[in-house]
Amino acid sequence: MSLHVIVGAGATGSATARLLAVAGERVRLVTRRGSGPVHELIERVAADATDTGRLIEVTRGAATVFNCAMPPYDRWPALFPPLAAAVLAAAEHTGADYVMLGNTYGYGPVEEAVTENHPQAPTSVKGRVRAQIWQDAHAAHEAGRVRVTEVRASDFLGAGVYSPFTLMVGAQVLAGSPVSYPGDLDAPHSWTYTGDAARTLIAVARHEQSWGQAWHVPSTSEAPARQLATRLASAANAPDPQLGHMTGSELAEIGRTNSVMAEFPEMLYLYDRPNILDASYTAKVLDITPTPIDQVLAEMAAEHATAA
Repeated sequence: MSLHVIVGAGATGSATARLLAVAGERVRLVTRRGSGPVHELIERVAADATDTGRLIEVTRGAATVFNCAMPPYDRWPALFPPLAAAVLAAAEHTGADYVMLGNTYGYGPVEEAVTENHPQAPTSVKGRVRAQIWQDAHAAHEAGRVRVTEVRASDFLGAGVYSPFTLMVGAQVLAGSPVSYPGDLDAPHSWTYTGDAARTLIAVARHEQSWGQAWHVPSTSEAPARQLATRLASAANAPDPQLGHMTGSELAEIGRTNSVMAEFPEMLYLYDRPNILDASYTAKVLDITPTPIDQVLAEMAAEHATAA
């Protein structure tokens, strides 16, 4: 029975922990408050993941360390690099394989469907942060200090998810409130289900071809935001969504008092045009089939009904 350390108990980190535990694997789940799902094979540990010494201590004996942590969105430049450096150091010092949960920010704007081999060309502050984290880890891999791979997801969907869609569209649709969306409501867009991201993280950790490269999570849907909102309303038996466009000036005004929304303008290129993630390589090599979108939306609707 192998031991796996997971840093971060957000929706994807928690899903990864549950899948490993159900498969009979031991999990040590690291968060600041010791939170996370309850299971006899999940040990929840309260620790600061930027404390390299403490993280090395809790990672000893682990076959794999999964980095699923994400600092507050409006503090990435200050908080993300030291966190990533600490997890990388823990993997190096303990000999654990290192699997990172990443996203597409490092690619920058791309007109075609983006593959894992697309060069990193970030145009945003957050994109440069993500790209540097991968470059540092990949350099350690190339130097033979640790085995590293990164699983890259698009915008997340699922229960317990905090993403641009769930915050700016999903919550309003489920509440029957008007939606004001800063992107193109009719542009095709790749959406990632957290459960599919978790399955991909585990699959790459178990595959000998995984190391030293990135993998894309197969998308649960490429539907435009308008279509996704309509289908979510149907799944929840909510009123037909009232969808409108948020102008740049309106977004900027909201950002004056909302530090998270203030981070959004530099990422608008992901939402004001088609944004498609090509995950055919992952699907072929790792045999990952995405969860049907209707199942994902039903999960989100059920969570809302339970909370109401």
